[in-house]
Amino acid sequence: MISKSHPRYESLKLREKIVKASKSGYLADSAMIAHGRGEAFDYMLREKTTLPAKRAMYVTVAMMLLAENPVISVNGNTTALVIDEIIEFAKTINAKIEINLFYRTDERVDKIASLYREHGYPGILGSNSDDIAYINEIKNPRASASKKGIYTSDTILIPLEDGDRAEILSKSGKNTICIDLNPLSRTSKMSDVSIVDNVVRAIPFMTKITGDLKMQDEKLLRNIIEEFNNEDNLKESLKLFEIKEE
Repeated sequence: MISKSHPRYESLKLREKIVKASKSGYLADSAMIAHGRGEAFDYMLREKTTLPAKRAMYVTVAMMLLAENPVISVNGNTTALVIDEIIEFAKTINAKIEINLFYRTDERVDKIASLYREHGYPGILGSNSDDIAYINEIKNPRASASKKGIYTSDTILIPLEDGDRAEILSKSGKNTICIDLNPLSRTSKMSDVSIVDNVVRAIPFMTKITGDLKMQDEKLLRNIIEEFNNEDNLKESLKLFEIKEE
């Protein structure tokens, strides 16, 4: 049991979720390495959501509200860390949720699909019983895509994603949005919008601002998107990683 008085309480709590998910069998072996890498970047950000991240999140919500078929792609890590938050955001913004795994096995997919159903989301896409198509340019199991979801989607939120898939989805004409704590990663550079933040902070923040943006007219939402430059925003994010002693 982790004491709330521990200075690293929140971080240790997330680690515990990852360990528990690994023991449950729906995380790949490399998932803990990926989480640790992200934790290091978050530490340099002082575990706070930055202005560039908030700017990217406003653009994300605007894009998803204007989308015809917005989809949130989830894997083992996002499921372990923010399953309830993902479900709430999807319902708030009227987006679909789809399972997509790099190390895909029927067993892992079934376990993740069951978790979403148990948490009150019966319409999970990307399950073993779904109507699956394959994106030819992707040369790994992440080529799989639900015909009702990612395969026909125009806007996809891809938290904790690999760079190859981010690049191909973007080049295929889909609006591709990532959540990645590393502004230098291939995923961040290849996505159309890159949110440099911890997924546990990003998803609830976007749910919070969706209510306000839903009340705005389409012209304002399009202006938010058009005024955004992802490359410049990433450069601004990168500057915030300069470590200074306090």
